[in-house]
Amino acid sequence: MQRAGQASPASLGTVSLRDRVGAEIFRKVAGPDGPRQRERVHSTPGPRWFEPGSPITRVHGDASMFVGGIRAIMLQSLHPAAMQGVADHSGYRGDMWGRLAQVSTYIAMTTFGAESDARAVIRAVQRAHESVTGTMPDGTPYAASDPHLLGWVHAAEIDSFLVAHDRFGQRPLVGLERDEYVAQAAHVAAVLGVVDPPTSESGLRATLAAYAPELRGTPAARDAISFLVWHPDLPLAARPAYLSLVGAAVSLTSESARRELGLPHPPVLDKALDQTVGRALGKVSTGAIRWAMTSGREQARTMEEARA
Repeated sequence: MQRAGQASPASLGTVSLRDRVGAEIFRKVAGPDGPRQRERVHSTPGPRWFEPGSPITRVHGDASMFVGGIRAIMLQSLHPAAMQGVADHSGYRGDMWGRLAQVSTYIAMTTFGAESDARAVIRAVQRAHESVTGTMPDGTPYAASDPHLLGWVHAAEIDSFLVAHDRFGQRPLVGLERDEYVAQAAHVAAVLGVVDPPTSESGLRATLAAYAPELRGTPAARDAISFLVWHPDLPLAARPAYLSLVGAAVSLTSESARRELGLPHPPVLDKALDQTVGRALGKVSTGAIRWAMTSGREQARTMEEARA
């Protein structure tokens, strides 16, 4: 007979599966150096750029970042020069998860880490960008350090994080919090090299509209996004959760973007995704996944919520 308060074998099995899924995605997103970087983010003494509980820490510390990150990659790939740089110098096929681990470390360090570490990771990105140069198929030169390209990558990223947080976040931003989030993100972008990044939500919308004439789905972009969707290099147990997150990211992109990337998505699925993605986020937003986002106490609370 099962005693009161004792977990059943079935529930233990469910918790174990969730933990395994979370640990696997953590390993992919954070990279092999994830545990050490997590310790560095939270334990290094010194002032931080942003106060705990401020808009940027709420957005970047929420499990909705999984959806936002995937959507950001989709949008960023629509700029031919940005996509050419990825295709020529790294490639989603060669090291998709490696690039995502670098991005997750960058976001974690600049949002939650000590200011000295935030500046160090930005300098590392700037040094890496120096070698990412080349020419487009029509002979036009490109450079990853080009402030114009950096501006597009930043705008697509921040818009994606905000849109995903609006729909799937635990506590969406309201009122002036939204402008504060964009302004906080602009501080990091300016240090990186973005010229006049938007500092309000209306400014962000104007920036995105200004880039619209430059965007299109190139063969390299469609190939990269197809690989991102259908070849995640994850064990079978983790793939349903991952595909739910991908489906959510697709549902948050515009019809024109889906068409350019070869990702048609019937609107009828949008409502169903609210429920399925909620379950997926419950599986992946464990203490292991939120390695860069929360303190140890918050990680424990998050794990308990995910298991409830």
